[in-house]
Amino acid sequence: MRFAAIADVHGNRPALEVVLADIAMLGLDEVVNLGDHVSGPLEAARTADLLMARGFPSIRGDQDRILVELWQAGGSGRSDFRQLTRKHFDWMASMPSTLTYNGRVFLCHGSPRDDAAFWLDHIADDGCLRPSGIDAIEAEAEGIDAEIILCAHTHIPRVVRLRDGRLVVNPGSVGLPGYDGKAPVPYVVEVGTPHACYAILEHAGAGWSATIRYVPYDTTAMAALARSKGMLSWANAIATGWVEREGREADASVTP
Repeated sequence: MRFAAIADVHGNRPALEVVLADIAMLGLDEVVNLGDHVSGPLEAARTADLLMARGFPSIRGDQDRILVELWQAGGSGRSDFRQLTRKHFDWMASMPSTLTYNGRVFLCHGSPRDDAAFWLDHIADDGCLRPSGIDAIEAEAEGIDAEIILCAHTHIPRVVRLRDGRLVVNPGSVGLPGYDGKAPVPYVVEVGTPHACYAILEHAGAGWSATIRYVPYDTTAMAALARSKGMLSWANAIATGWVEREGREADASVTP
């Protein structure tokens, strides 16, 4: 069993295209998608169209849920929302929040019980993202009957082996390698490279292996698009892997 896991595309279609090309080049036929497909200032509709055409087993991320809730409530002025049509909202609304894949792999976005949770990492009081302890990670994984648990949301690639042998893997973000947020305290997440990121999972004789793969692409257009919409931290993160620390936007309407 060998497959790819993608997550947190956030409307970055060029990044998604190079990841899908890389997956095809490696001869992988199976892909799962862990959510947060389109939210942000980039190419929401074009990204949704590509993902819909591929039909990957997919779950709904917290930002997908929020977009669907805005649609059900009657609308929003967000730039991502305005790009989308009914077919896109129906597509996201049809997704489950969690999914078991091939009977052996459990898919969630934040954590098994909370689509907006920071699980393998946590936000410290100083606003830095730090690895979570094994006890906290295992408590959240209790009762999940799967050999592999895939999560996303933080955009930080991470592989954790639980003491019972299960593997928890965050494949990182296809489209957004850095961002800032405001709760529970102001914080910054930075991967440190603009590469598109995803994971390859493979089961062989000795058990499961996980490979985090970084794929380069031309970030110019997406960084410029984010900047043109006033999302300066997104623009800098897409271009460099680091968040703009000076002159951050006053109204960042989307936090991953």
